Amino acid sequence: MARDENSAKKIMVPWLLAFMVNAGTLLIFFIGYLRDFLRYIGIENNQLMVEGPHRRSYPALYRSFEGFYIRNYYRRLRDGWNQPIKSVPGAEIDVMNRYSDDYNVTFKYTGTCTRAINMGSYNYLGMAENSGPRLEAVCDEIKRYGPGTTSSRSEFGTTATLLELEQKMAKYLGVEAALVVGMGFATNSNNIPALAGGKGTLIMSDELNHASLIVGCKISGATCKVFKHNNTIDLETKLRKELLKGQPTDDGSPFKPWRKVIIIVEGIYSMEGTIVNLPEVIRIKKKYKAYLYLDEAHSIGALDKGVVNYYRCDPKDVDVLMGTFTKSFGAAGGYIGGSKKLIDYLRVRSHATYYAATMAPPVARQIIGVIDSIIGNEDPSRNEGLQRIKKLRENTIYFRSKLKERGLMLIGNYDSPIVPMMVYSATIVVEIIRAALKKNVALVGAGFPATPLLEARVRFCVSSAHTREMLDRVIDVVDEIGEKMWLKTQYRAAY
Repeated sequence: MARDENSAKKIMVPWLLAFMVNAGTLLIFFIGYLRDFLRYIGIENNQLMVEGPHRRSYPALYRSFEGFYIRNYYRRLRDGWNQPIKSVPGAEIDVMNRYSDDYNVTFKYTGTCTRAINMGSYNYLGMAENSGPRLEAVCDEIKRYGPGTTSSRSEFGTTATLLELEQKMAKYLGVEAALVVGMGFATNSNNIPALAGGKGTLIMSDELNHASLIVGCKISGATCKVFKHNNTIDLETKLRKELLKGQPTDDGSPFKPWRKVIIIVEGIYSMEGTIVNLPEVIRIKKKYKAYLYLDEAHSIGALDKGVVNYYRCDPKDVDVLMGTFTKSFGAAGGYIGGSKKLIDYLRVRSHATYYAATMAPPVARQIIGVIDSIIGNEDPSRNEGLQRIKKLRENTIYFRSKLKERGLMLIGNYDSPIVPMMVYSATIVVEIIRAALKKNVALVGAGFPATPLLEARVRFCVSSAHTREMLDRVIDVVDEIGEKMWLKTQYRAAY
């Protein structure tokens, strides 16, 4: 069963840390508004994210909080985000060295790189490689089919390789059929509208669902209600309330039941490292006759066959299994798995099949190679992919446990390869990233708008490709930085 650090308790942030983060943010915002005023009266010369004089008569394009945030907050920290690399995103990467002489408005490259341990890529199983038998198969596929299909599924975009992938993915998931889409984001945003069917449908969505799920819900035309993150009590309470209330009516009738209800959750939440309480969600969906849409973007592969397998649930209890190939599979695109009836419906109703080019055959061949490495041999000990999954779990538990012992504030589930370390201030996050890179450790941070403004964090992504020595090195570096930046505060837990 899942061991979640925050399933029953809440991190109590030390009052001094909370005060400093809030005070520092307020100070930066005050200076930002002052600079906007000076810019308005012509004293401030920096016009980043401000309409030029040739568009003075236009409605403001950047007059929003996001524009203000980018002008006055994010730009100061840009060097800590979006760092370009010049290598395979393996256990180690080459980070391109750059500098700015205009306060991070633009960057210039030195032509050199820093070799660093990679703790930021979603390469959970180490499958993003540039050598080995899978690469050879991909190269052969390029020679046979070329680099792309230049066509949609409804035209000439269906290749023999794509059909093979769909069959193997269905077998891997334990479902009747699967549909493969060329883009992970579009797998959600293009298929949810087809499933929801517009007005009269109720969607219950976790408050921390990915942007692709949110976009899909918004353009579906359905009514979307949000419940607290991974809180099945709140889900059931709000679902029952909406079912009793019924859908909004235009004709003044007293009650009109919902046509259908869809519950949308993720397997592993990428910003929190939490694993969904799937058994409880399945219980609720059965009790209220709702459909369940499960996004396994981060859990498929990393947890073998995903959270369905992790909890030993029946795949048939999940109506729509969705996932991506951009993490554990070292490729691109996404899939929908379920009944044959569901997949046949999506083939003719989803925008992803009509208005987008299909997955390139070389990409599909890479994914097939990964699936074969997990289930290709009847003897599990001979399946390389299964050994990587086992190594990933060992690395994940070891890394999280050791960081925890050093007194750092971690959230999420012990079995999740995503290990967020709470820092709260985006400024401190970037300082940590800068300091770590100087010690040849490459980290990534997460901040607004991906997280709430005052809940920035460093997010470690563990891989099976990491050696124990690499993880120990990262732990020592983070521990040293934590000491210098007062991050090693033993937090209290309140139930």
